[in-house]
Amino acid sequence: MNKPWLAHYAQGVRANLEYPAVPMHHFLEQSVTQYPDRPVTIFGNGSKLDKKLTFRELNEHVNRLANALTAMGVKKGDRVALYLPNCPQYVIGYYATLKLGAIVAPNNPLYVARELEFQVNDSGAETIICLSRFYPNVQKIRANTKLKNVIVANIKEYFSPILKLLFTLAKEKKEGHHVTLDPGDHWFPDVLASAPATTPKVQVRPEDTAVLLYTGGTTGVPKAAEITHRNIVANTLQCKEWVPGMREGQEVTLTALPLYHSYAMTTCMNFAILMGGAMVLIPNPRELVSVLKAIDLHKPTLFPGVPTMYNAINNRTDLAKYDLKSIKVCISGAAGLPVEVQKKFQDLTGASLVEGYGLSESSPVLVANPVSKDNRIGTIGIPWPDTEVKIMDVDTGVKEMSVGEVGELVARGPQVMKGYWNRPDETAKTLRDGWLYTGDIAKMDPDGYFAIVDRKKDMIIVGGFNVYPRDVEEVLYQHPKVLEAVVAGIPDPKSGERVKAYIVLKPGQTATVDEIMAYCKENLTGYKRPHDIEFRDSLPKTMIGKILRRELVEEEKKKMGR
Repeated sequence: MNKPWLAHYAQGVRANLEYPAVPMHHFLEQSVTQYPDRPVTIFGNGSKLDKKLTFRELNEHVNRLANALTAMGVKKGDRVALYLPNCPQYVIGYYATLKLGAIVAPNNPLYVARELEFQVNDSGAETIICLSRFYPNVQKIRANTKLKNVIVANIKEYFSPILKLLFTLAKEKKEGHHVTLDPGDHWFPDVLASAPATTPKVQVRPEDTAVLLYTGGTTGVPKAAEITHRNIVANTLQCKEWVPGMREGQEVTLTALPLYHSYAMTTCMNFAILMGGAMVLIPNPRELVSVLKAIDLHKPTLFPGVPTMYNAINNRTDLAKYDLKSIKVCISGAAGLPVEVQKKFQDLTGASLVEGYGLSESSPVLVANPVSKDNRIGTIGIPWPDTEVKIMDVDTGVKEMSVGEVGELVARGPQVMKGYWNRPDETAKTLRDGWLYTGDIAKMDPDGYFAIVDRKKDMIIVGGFNVYPRDVEEVLYQHPKVLEAVVAGIPDPKSGERVKAYIVLKPGQTATVDEIMAYCKENLTGYKRPHDIEFRDSLPKTMIGKILRRELVEEEKKKMGR
């Protein structure tokens, strides 16, 4: 296969790597040996009160949790659901699960009870670790799931003593109550205290499944990409290779991306563990002041993010108050990076901000612009080491397109998933002869740089979050007054796109926008909820009855003069 991109690799970046036959947690144990007293997590509110956890301490907590889970009956191959924001308990839960040979099943912490119930049941998880704030949702769904073990963590458990006191006083003043657990459920610190810190004796192989990453895939049907230890080890090592000059034991990664997402899992958490570096955990990246304070104080060198994050920083009027010059490298993903955002952020920080591309199905990174050479703004870059990418015809997927021609982007490499969890039919559609069919439309230039022409069919990207219309439409169709519903993404200057719903009511029914909005609030995560609702007498359709979503989008663009 012709690989023109190899000529554009940065100096020192190898085209082929060696991937040790070890599970991902091997690198945690390796870093504990090499850097036992160096911080691995920094957590708090972006102040001098933030608490640091060393590699030795983290590994001890990981071992205690792993042994406690074993005592609860968790064994190799079992799924452990995580329902947590960015906090030390997430990192502990993730690596404890891996050490048992069990499978991590991350959940978006923004999920409402209905969405959580689907994923818990689909994964077959019998154990969940959740934040106390989200515990009521677990209580709501428990009777409809196979959950046996519920472990509840409090956000302040890994705060410094002073910050913990301030947080407690503020919360009591605001809420005036404490969480009471149901009989048989456990507090996270009690679970750790119940077990020894000895290393679990479980043989975990590279081909064993490590994580179930939920995605709409190329079809919009929620399903889990089955990611093996080999996959995440490979993508983490590729990440290290792509950024030459990284200093082991010294780099600090700003972790504002949510850890439940594949992007942060690899480029933030697993990368920091591999490098013996620290991760600054940001529970709520929307609190931009906390992000800026954390950069100013903790001096991160790496900042993986999404365009909306960089754009928000660019537009702060008080940016001069914060020192952002420690940042050396930023990789932007999850949505297209506007040229003006990229240039302005680089001017403000002096950092190299490059655009990349990946999917949950590929652990996630496949392609990125070189960090120190020939960063081509407007492209997603070139394939990572040991990764092959080509463009195939959209209709059949069997004809390779020529340079400059548009088609579906397909890829293969050691980071590509085993398949979809319990979905052989969907796996067969997406993995063909070892190639991952991404569903994204792209083209390649003569130098091997790729550019996305169109996102996955019908997918909406709201502030970096993927919204699959079918998810929202299925909820709308459950409303007793709705006859037909379709949602589409319309341009939004703040979030990139926003969700708009077009609804036809059943004959004789009346409804208000507020009524539908309230219903969506009860049944959908915030970023999935329609921002606009339009009632119509009918919807545009094809001859066979398929709703023409694209026609609605074009109508909106015409209204906006685009």
